[in-house]
This record gives sequence, structure tokens and C-alpha cells, in this order.
Amino acid sequence: MQTYLIVAQIVLSVALILAVLLQVRGGGLGGIFGQADTVFRTKRGVEKTLFQLTIVLVVLFVAISLLMLRLGKLCNGSSKRE
Repeated sequence: MQTYLIVAQIVLSVALILAVLLQVRGGGLGGIFGQADTVFRTKRGVEKTLFQLTIVLVVLFVAISLLMLRLGKLCNGSSKRE
């Protein structure tokens, strides 16, 4: 079971890295031509979906990490009995 969790965590970490790298930061080249950086804009379309996917990936990654920590403590605790 722990092997499956390790593989799932590796896959989630790669997906999380890609999701973070694909997100657009700022306005791109608009700042060079005088576009204001302080303008509030909402996320729409693919940008919103990618943002929500990133949140889901983070929650899954943390949940699997905590589960692995819990399983590790249970396995180590039972094997150290004398």
C-alpha cells in the first residue's frame, strides 16, 4: 500500500509543478507599454480552471503526505515493540 502512495505522491508532485509553471504571472508584456499592474481582474476560462486544479492538487498532495506519515508511525510503532 505504501508503494502506491509513494507513486501517487510522485505523480501529484510532477502535476503540481507543471500546474504552477503553466500559470500566467502578471500581465505579460503589457507592463512595458503602460498597462497598469494594479488593475483588478478576475480569472476566467482556462486560467480559472488551472488555478482550481492547482488547489485540488495541493490538497491531494498534503492529504497523501499526512496519510503516509500516519502509516509510517503505525508501522514503526508496531515494529519497535520489545
